[in-house]
Amino acid sequence: MSQTSLKQKKKNDTGSKNSKDSIDTEKRKDSEKSGVRLSTQESQESPLLKTDSRGYVVRNQWSRTSRSPSTRAPSVDETRSKSASLKLPASSTTSRTSSTSPSQQDSQKELSAQPSPPTPPMPLDSSPPTPPESYSQSRRSSKMQENPEAWAHGIARDSMQLREYPPRTPPTEWKSYVQRKTTYSTQLDRDCLSELPRQQQLEEEEEEDEAYWASVRTLYEKTPSCSRPRPPKPKHAITIAVSSRALFNMVDGRKIFEEEGLEKYMEYQLTNENVILTPGPAFRFVKALQHVNARLRELYPNEQDLFDIVLMTNNHAQVGVRLINSVNHYGLLIDRFCLTGGKSPIGYLKAYLTNLYLSADSEKVQEAIQEGIASATMFDGAKDMAYCDTQLRVAFDGDAVLFSDESEHITKEHGLDKFFQHEALFENKPLAQGPLKGFLEDLGRLQKKFYAKDERLLCPIRTYLVTARSAASSGARVLKTLRRWGLEIDEALFLAGAPKGPILVKIRPHIFFDDHMFHIEGAQKFGTITAHVPYGINQKMNN
Repeated sequence: MSQTSLKQKKKNDTGSKNSKDSIDTEKRKDSEKSGVRLSTQESQESPLLKTDSRGYVVRNQWSRTSRSPSTRAPSVDETRSKSASLKLPASSTTSRTSSTSPSQQDSQKELSAQPSPPTPPMPLDSSPPTPPESYSQSRRSSKMQENPEAWAHGIARDSMQLREYPPRTPPTEWKSYVQRKTTYSTQLDRDCLSELPRQQQLEEEEEEDEAYWASVRTLYEKTPSCSRPRPPKPKHAITIAVSSRALFNMVDGRKIFEEEGLEKYMEYQLTNENVILTPGPAFRFVKALQHVNARLRELYPNEQDLFDIVLMTNNHAQVGVRLINSVNHYGLLIDRFCLTGGKSPIGYLKAYLTNLYLSADSEKVQEAIQEGIASATMFDGAKDMAYCDTQLRVAFDGDAVLFSDESEHITKEHGLDKFFQHEALFENKPLAQGPLKGFLEDLGRLQKKFYAKDERLLCPIRTYLVTARSAASSGARVLKTLRRWGLEIDEALFLAGAPKGPILVKIRPHIFFDDHMFHIEGAQKFGTITAHVPYGINQKMNN
């Protein structure tokens, strides 16, 4: 051989020796990372295996001649080397390949040129190899191979930062769940335990509320309904207009008005608007009318033919607050007010479809009578009297109240004898109607509603005829007139000129209508509430 060929051969032997040494070094590092140390003799005696571009041994490759995988299950190191060899990007491989020496490249080419050992057949019970890992996992595995201690320390540090647990000691004896929970309680458990007293307090408050509302519900079930009934329609109702002085006792205010004038009167009413007024002469009559309405609603829930009370007064609107407070205080169902501010309210009576007007002012009553509206001046009794609360009792005089004043004219002009002869002669001729005849008809119409329900004996309305006529000489014409009118009177009392006061005490009417002030004053002394009707020849006005 020439010297040149000997140098080339020596150079090749040195390169192959260096490549073998590098392969042994890589294998030693790989075995140390996997926990298995390989000796130098074993590395020299082991056959040459295929390596990748970085010098790692490729152990579990798919066969070139057959698509069946290797019979041996891949180890952890093989999986890592395989994933690193298969999934590394081209840029990384190129950089690593370019950094190797030419001698190493030649040795790698010789190793890759050698044929792979034959692959034995795969047994039936063996499992296929694990598919290649993703790129991110291969990079993680490569980092773990480069510095496993730092990698493990980083994982431990991250896990401790996420959640820190108190040191736990193995239990020496059996403990219940509650005891272990208090010993090893987390922040969430401590929050839940802190909310337990609050939840118990809320539950106790809910139980107390339920008990309270149950008691309130029981109370309302036992008490009658307090809902305010709607007033009837005016065109169907029996409208009773009552002045403020007739409904309430306003004597003190009236005195201030007469002595000090209107401004002082208004100032007095505004100052005392929260002071409840005491009942007046028409108060008990209005209460009895409301009782009749209540009984009618029980029998006829949709009944509109009811009494409708209207407060009609010439007081100023500023005084209305005290009137409203007094009406609500006594539970009076008065929804319609008429406050005229000093002007006479008579002009509004027909607009309100008034059937009966009661006032303490005789002049206004006289105006209403002239307008054809049934009216009367109210007088309170001089004594306190017990009145029936379940029955409306109304007493009427005959002549110039229910009937006309025809007989009064004959008596004044010709005396009693001529009067008796006249009545006997015209016994079958009905008398002309008086101012209160319409109100008696309204009462009779309501009575028939109770009779239709078989409530005759329990009817809340009772009417009386208390007259100074003699039954034998002039009583027949009165009864026949009522029959001709289609009206029924519950009781007819013919006194033949006797005083009416003692009889009225037995009746105890809520109101007694008469045209003679002599009878009004006599009944008033016994405590009867009276109403003077200024109609006919014998009228006598009294303020």
